[in-house]
Amino acid sequence: MTDLSLPKLPGSLPDKRQVAASFSRAAASYDSVAELQRAVGAQLLAQLPAALPPRRWVDLGSGTGHFSRALQARYPQADGVAVDIAEGMLRHARELGGAAYHVVGDAERLPLREASAELVFSSLAVQWCADFAAVLGEVRRVLQPGGVFAFASLCVGTLHELRESWQAVDGMVHVNRFRRLDDYQRLCAASGLCVLGLDARPHVLHYPDLRSLTHELKALGAHNLNPGRPAGLTGRARMQGLLQAYERFRQPAGLPATYQVVYGVLQLPLTQGK
Repeated sequence: MTDLSLPKLPGSLPDKRQVAASFSRAAASYDSVAELQRAVGAQLLAQLPAALPPRRWVDLGSGTGHFSRALQARYPQADGVAVDIAEGMLRHARELGGAAYHVVGDAERLPLREASAELVFSSLAVQWCADFAAVLGEVRRVLQPGGVFAFASLCVGTLHELRESWQAVDGMVHVNRFRRLDDYQRLCAASGLCVLGLDARPHVLHYPDLRSLTHELKALGAHNLNPGRPAGLTGRARMQGLLQAYERFRQPAGLPATYQVVYGVLQLPLTQGK
């Protein structure tokens, strides 16, 4: 892996260590409850330009490697690099194959060489990055001219039913915050990458009860990771209030959980301005 790696960078911020630890713990249970992740990643794969034969692709925020394996099947002649901040996820992915290399790395400070890949694919990972401009800068550095960055992320409006239900109970932060769509638009426009496509689409899942939703979020490692979240156990009275508040959203298919998914396809120009 010496042809790809840069010198090791200083440690990540504490919140990133927490994200890494949470997803590492979820590695074994993740795939069993990853309906949203599979659907979104499949949509993102379908948006990749047809005339894109990468010699090397990077799966950024690769998780258990499901889409590393899909990329390997789609581009069998290419070298694949799976990058994730969670070592537990990478250990799990390595056992299942897909990428040729598995690298622990932070999307805001990628441990990859300049101009080392033709495709960076990232599905439902960059929403955990506080500095998306830094992610875009790193992707631009790593891409070869003409290379593509395809990402799916989450924006404001995600899990609004759960957020509004908690607001009705105690007004505290119980649901992860996400950036706005216009922030993605502004940052992508200023990135030096050509925007081939950028839009947000709702993806709604339904659950028989609230416990099923909260169990899934925990199994995914995606439960509340915000600074300032409530500490300790949630009291029985508050949980009963939450159940009653969420029931207002019930539909014939069950309790809805809406995810606002941002899909972006960007390309590094063949010639770059200085």
